[in-house]
Amino acid sequence: MKFFSYILVYRRFLLVVFTVLVLLPLPIVLRTKEAECAYTLFVVAIFWLTEALPLSVTALLPSLMFPMFGIMPSNKVASAYFKDFHLLLIGVICLATSIEKWNLHKRIALKMVMMVGVDPAWLTLGFMSSTAFLSMWLSNTSTAAMVMPMAEAVVQQIIKAEAEVEATQMTYFNGSTNPGLEIDESINGHETNERKEKTKPVPGYNNNTGKISSKMELEMSSGMGTKYRTKKDHMICKLMCLCIAYSSTIGGLTTITGTSTNLIFAEHFNTRYPDCHCLNFGSWFMFSFPAALIILLLSWIWLQWLFLGFNFKMFKRGKTKTVQQKAYAEVIKKEYQKLGPIRYQEIVTLVLFIAMALLWFSRDPGFVSGWSALFSEYPGFATDSTVALLIGLLFFLIPAKRVTKTASTGEIVAFDYSPLITWKEFQSFMPWDIAILFGGGFALADGCEESGLSKWIGNKLSPLGSLPVWLIILISSLMVTSLTEVASNAATITLLLPILSPLAEAIHVNPLFILIPSTLCTSFAFLLPVANPPNAIVFSYGHLKVIDMVKAGLGVNIVGVAVVMLGISTWTVPMFDLYTYPSWAPAMSNETMP
Repeated sequence: MKFFSYILVYRRFLLVVFTVLVLLPLPIVLRTKEAECAYTLFVVAIFWLTEALPLSVTALLPSLMFPMFGIMPSNKVASAYFKDFHLLLIGVICLATSIEKWNLHKRIALKMVMMVGVDPAWLTLGFMSSTAFLSMWLSNTSTAAMVMPMAEAVVQQIIKAEAEVEATQMTYFNGSTNPGLEIDESINGHETNERKEKTKPVPGYNNNTGKISSKMELEMSSGMGTKYRTKKDHMICKLMCLCIAYSSTIGGLTTITGTSTNLIFAEHFNTRYPDCHCLNFGSWFMFSFPAALIILLLSWIWLQWLFLGFNFKMFKRGKTKTVQQKAYAEVIKKEYQKLGPIRYQEIVTLVLFIAMALLWFSRDPGFVSGWSALFSEYPGFATDSTVALLIGLLFFLIPAKRVTKTASTGEIVAFDYSPLITWKEFQSFMPWDIAILFGGGFALADGCEESGLSKWIGNKLSPLGSLPVWLIILISSLMVTSLTEVASNAATITLLLPILSPLAEAIHVNPLFILIPSTLCTSFAFLLPVANPPNAIVFSYGHLKVIDMVKAGLGVNIVGVAVVMLGISTWTVPMFDLYTYPSWAPAMSNETMP
């Protein structure tokens, strides 16, 4: 037993050694560049999937192994670790830093929830909409971390309000008054008395009768304890948690900068197909936004049905509010009022945020000439990263507030100003580990091209061309969706892009036909708490069990894959002329697919 305990303790070290030694015959026996690159690919893939080493550390392995195998010189490998993508990431992080520093995200989220309403069904839709919107511009992880505390506060207020209403009904039924559970309606007719609320006894208990309500007894006997009064309370908690987690992921689908997998795909695609100028911020948004919107709405309906039951009345928004709805509407209103009036720093951040989005959309919209036409002498020089850097630099330049000091005379004088964000604040937000991870992926893709491994894989996969295109897309989407549940999203897409691209070329299919669905499906990590950070964040609140997430996530996964298949077969086809093999793809002539 002691031997096995040692193995358990040093399992990561043993896995690293075992993987390197077991796969070593591959380059030694075959002694080809393709085999040597495949060895590197397998080692990196196993380390990424098992996280035997930190992801960013594993991403550095190509810079070590490719020069040793003679696949690429060290200076060429190093250049893959900092590309146009990294400049885009820096600009986006500048925006995210300012949004979070000045609490603009809270103002946007709370305002959207207030606009939607306080009915439970509409409240969850409001949180899902605001979370998805924020996730379009911020990282999925930070969005979930910001919105979840607000959602938790509202959920707890729902439970508290329902306890008060039930106590009032019990008091009326028993013909007695329970001062510990009275609702003070003297203020605006619905606000609760906070002083009395603190002294109320355990929900479900009546001081006069000394009996526990049968409803509460049922919940206690089902093993829920005293944490939730009723099963419905527990279901609302679960529902709100999953709404936040899933919408933070779904919202990231809509923009190239919304999630890391989109950025990795865009950089890989533009590097592999430099003659294709069809993919930019605007074109991505045009095809992904309808898909994300449909997935969001269907996920909302699915989660409502799963946890609270489906009722067509939930689509109606009644003008009359119940006591519960008034109570948690008041919580949201108070949270918004705590922010105070909108400040100068928030206004400037919002203006820069809108300017960045408009410049991205108008650079090369496709249906009309964009502002990039002003630089027609240098086509393709200005990219989305140009816009991101321009706006990002302004955050370090525009004054946020004056810095003062007390002079010897006792007078307070201004001697400098602080910008919207500082370099130290930017560094605290900048995910340098993710930047290195992306660089490793780009280096791996370049190595596959240089060694000829991509071409070899494409030739071996060419028999798949006899299958219907929709079936190939479905198989690749399901494969990606399954793999991303147990591996990092970024690692999954990084591993599969060098394989799927030559597959599309080998079977004479527009690469976008396969790469777009696979990229979107990489984000569908909904099944497990460890599948992605938003899942882990909401799981940590203690309302969910793994089986809850599995049941809910399976439905959302099915919805996501189905909608992606629908989108790639309908509105996306004319946007990219998907049924025609393009001239920008290598080694094929233009012809239409049968």
